[in-house]
Amino acid sequence: MSAAAARTLDNPALARLIGGHVCLHACMAGMRLAAPLLALRAGYSAAAVGALLALFALTQVFLALPAGRYVDRHGYLRPVRWCLMASALGATLAALWPMYGVLCLVALLTGGAVGVGAISLQRHVGRCARNAVDRKRFFSWLSIGPALSNFVGPLLAGVLIDVGGFRLAFAALALLPGLSWLLVRRTRELPPLKQDGAAGSQRAWDLLRQPQMRRLLLVNWLMSSCWDVHTFVVPVLGHERALSASAIGAILGGFALAATGIRVALPWLASNLQERVVITAAMLATACLFAIYPFMQSAWGMGLCSVLLGVSLGSVQPMIMSTLHQITPEARHGEALGLRLMLINASSVAMPMLFGAAGALVGVSLLFWTVGATVGLGARQAWALQGSSQCRL
Repeated sequence: MSAAAARTLDNPALARLIGGHVCLHACMAGMRLAAPLLALRAGYSAAAVGALLALFALTQVFLALPAGRYVDRHGYLRPVRWCLMASALGATLAALWPMYGVLCLVALLTGGAVGVGAISLQRHVGRCARNAVDRKRFFSWLSIGPALSNFVGPLLAGVLIDVGGFRLAFAALALLPGLSWLLVRRTRELPPLKQDGAAGSQRAWDLLRQPQMRRLLLVNWLMSSCWDVHTFVVPVLGHERALSASAIGAILGGFALAATGIRVALPWLASNLQERVVITAAMLATACLFAIYPFMQSAWGMGLCSVLLGVSLGSVQPMIMSTLHQITPEARHGEALGLRLMLINASSVAMPMLFGAAGALVGVSLLFWTVGATVGLGARQAWALQGSSQCRL
């Protein structure tokens, strides 16, 4: 069977893939709530809890590149089986031995499993797309999954902790990877791609020799940093303006709802959208919103800016993913996805510390304006993206 003939992904199949990843991601999201809470109740310090939380992202930094290469060689199902086993093992260990050292191992297992699972899913769906419209539509639907997972996982864990304690919550989370496998096990693997004879000597960093890849990663990093700086700065601004905790939570909640809402709308708009136009418009809108955000004194004003930021930032990821699949060789899609995931997770670990130091030194308003100006200047790089050009390495 030819690759073109195998590339069919109907709505039920896509829904099963998304549902499977939601279950895998929800296991990690539930652990990310329950594990720090258990550590705090056991008397561990805030620093220890922070280190525990960092471990959920740390594995993805180191596993992303080798995982991407593994996915390029073996396709979707084999990497996903390993991910589901690692995630189930982690949650089971937490249920059997709920202690801090074990929870650190669990964070590494479940966090790494989600990262590798995401690379596998994104590569598979990207290859299934028959054209650019399909690709944008598929990635728009995929981007809804993590938002849903971040709701389902913590809610399930929190309710079960209140009902029956931490062991019950961990045991229930351990069942989610099994449910994920029931959803994805019938996925039809795509025909393997012929590897270039020089592929064994290639390195992921070779991808960075392509100007388009450098532009894409720069734009992705800038927008990801905007997401991080907003999450960091809003509580600080809210505290300075004497807003209540519920008001600050509502501002951040409005941002999350708007980001999810625009991703729900994108699949129906995909045929009328060009990736670089959406990304450039989002960057310019984000720069303008960051410029006026510090002047908002009321919760309503901050909330409005937060919702608009959610729309602009939420629209970017599907377009980034669609462009990435167009500008990298098909045989190295997994490697490119791994490189992107590694850089984003490394940034998410480092940037909050940088924001904290910069905010203390120059103030959060100047931090907002500096990041906004950088994003505005970076919009030129987004406009220079040409999704139709394949890089040849």
